[in-house]
This record gives sequence, structure tokens and C-alpha cells, in this order.
Amino acid sequence: MRIAIVGAGTAGTAVAVRWLRAGHTITAVAGRDATGERAARWLPGVEMLPIAEASAGADVVVLGVPDDALDDVVRTIAGHIDRASWVLHLSGARGLDVLDGAGARPVAVHPLQTFAEVGSAIDALPSSAIAVTARDDEGTALGESLARDLGGRPFRLSDEDRPRYHAAAVFASNYLVAVSGAALELFEAAGVPDAAAAMHPLQASTLDNVRRLGPEQALTGPAVRGDAGTIARNLDAVAAAAPRLVPAYVALCRTAMDVAGARLPDDRRLAVEEVLARWS
Repeated sequence: MRIAIVGAGTAGTAVAVRWLRAGHTITAVAGRDATGERAARWLPGVEMLPIAEASAGADVVVLGVPDDALDDVVRTIAGHIDRASWVLHLSGARGLDVLDGAGARPVAVHPLQTFAEVGSAIDALPSSAIAVTARDDEGTALGESLARDLGGRPFRLSDEDRPRYHAAAVFASNYLVAVSGAALELFEAAGVPDAAAAMHPLQASTLDNVRRLGPEQALTGPAVRGDAGTIARNLDAVAAAAPRLVPAYVALCRTAMDVAGARLPDDRRLAVEEVLARWS
């Protein structure tokens, strides 16, 4: 299959490499200034063209651009794609309607994976779950085939569920990184040597417990115990070291108590809530 990549950033380039290895032809790439250098390294011999030119003649035009840029890019490629071709976006949050103006058949494919850098993303795609959204059986079959060619495990996701699905992905990945950054700052403030290396075994074991036991049983710490005194001391320490992190601690403590469910007695939750109320 002839595939054009519009928006050959980290995600667009990683999927292009995987599809190339699966036997597809990458006809052209389009993107911003860094795209040329990235394509030369990972897709040697693939021409970099303006968006409209890159889209012409491909069986599938893949849009790997940021979500907020999709509308403008679709307007740019309109009239340059054969109506029998497919236009596919990699967004997890946007639906199929954003592709309607392109003049081709729409499909969405979103790997449930992080794309921090091209090399690690290429290696991580195999075995990843991949969401496929289409309006008919032909589109679904195409999306699932392309997902399998990435090495992934396709599953069908309805158009209306995509925003909820993407919000879940943000919690699972982006906010995990954000919380890790907050933890690292506090570890360093506490004088922990090589703090990143020190916290890695803790995080790795925690994620493994979530996988094996589920969130409720994997949860440990003062929130699930209802240890109001410890939480009060935590908040005093956070306020002294990094006061802007206090709202995050309070919000996440409440979320942790919700995850704890029946493991947390009502009276202990009330005791914790009294502490949190002083910081809200």
C-alpha cells in the first residue's frame, strides 16, 4: 500500500518505519523544519514535499499533526486526494468528523503508546493496543490491518468514546510523568542522592502491582490507611519545599481515597478530609 505521512514528527515517523518494514511504500513525508533531518535518518530515500503534494497519489494519507492543527491540514489537502483513497489521523481525542472535508474516506488509528522519541517508539509499538475507529466494515478492516502491520493489537473504539479514551490515556501516561516530576523535585529537596535512580524501583514495582492486582489492591500509603496525621505532615513538608504542589497533593489524595473504596473506613476518610479541607 502507498502511504503518505503528513506530519512526520515522532509518532508519524515511528509508524512510517513500522509500515515500511511491513512491506508498505512510504511515498512522501511533509512537516516542519525538523522533519527533513528526521526523515533522512529514519526514512532514507523518502522525499519531503509540501503538504498538498505529499498527499497526491497515495492510497492512504496519514495525518500525524497535533490535534489542533488537523482542521487546517484537512483544508490544505482537500482536492489533492482521490476520493477512493483513505485519510487517516493518529489523534486519540479527535473523531472522524474532522476528516470529512478532505474528500476521501476517513479512518482513525491511535496506538495506546507514548512517543517521546522515534527509536523507543518504534520498539514499543509491537504488542501495543491500537484503537481503530471507522464508519464501515471496509474502513475497520483497513485500520485493523494497518494496526497489525505496526505489530500492535487492534481494538474497535466508537467515535463518541474517543474523548473519554484519550482522557484515560492522559492519566495513564502524561499525568504519570507529571507526578513523577513532582516526586523527583521533592526527593531532591529531601537530599536523596541520585533521586531518579532511587525512585525507579518503587515506580516499577507499583506499576507491576497495578497490572497484577488492579488499582484498588495495589494502592498503599496514607490515603488507603486513612492516616490523617501523616497526610498533615506531608502537606506541611510540601508547602515548605514546593508550595505550588500542594493543590496536586490534595486532589490526588482524594482520588486515592476514591480508588481505595471499601478498604478505607468512613471515619478514617472523614479524618483525612478534615486535614485536606485546611489546604483546599
